Amino acid sequence: MTADLDLKDLVRTIPDYPKPGIMFRDITTLLGHANGFRACVERLAAPFTNRRVQAVAGIEARGFILGGAVADRLRCGFVPIRKKGKLPAKAIGEEYELEYGIDVIEVHEDAVSAGEPVLLIDDLIATGGTAEAAVKLLRKLNAEVVGASFVIELTALGGSARLAKLGVQCHSLLTFEGD
Repeated sequence: MTADLDLKDLVRTIPDYPKPGIMFRDITTLLGHANGFRACVERLAAPFTNRRVQAVAGIEARGFILGGAVADRLRCGFVPIRKKGKLPAKAIGEEYELEYGIDVIEVHEDAVSAGEPVLLIDDLIATGGTAEAAVKLLRKLNAEVVGASFVIELTALGGSARLAKLGVQCHSLLTFEGD
């Protein structure tokens, strides 16, 4: 039964990846477990099943896998948020800081309508930089960001607090201290 599954047991931790001192939380093992994947999608969607959500926006790349499944569960559309230059039609972008520079994410300029309630999905929130950029990007399109759901939150890095300052409530299934 999916309600009894401990999803944390299905997340593989890889030490020193991508560099020494980092404990990488790998969800591919969770995604590959049929009941784990089903439970994960159910739990990501659960806080929003009785709310008006017209689209789920997923951040590249794992947010596509999870976001598409959550959109199906919520019976709404899916909006991909991609790295710069990957979308075929006219897009708008938002910069965000990386550890060693700046990157840009984009969304099609016609991806959502003004006032459309959108749920943001990704696999992990750490510092919240990418998620913050995604919220700002959706708001450039005048979307109403109704919340954000993540499989994993690295609590020590403050990502949820960063989104809270934007008025976006985060829902995370699993928490780890940080790394």
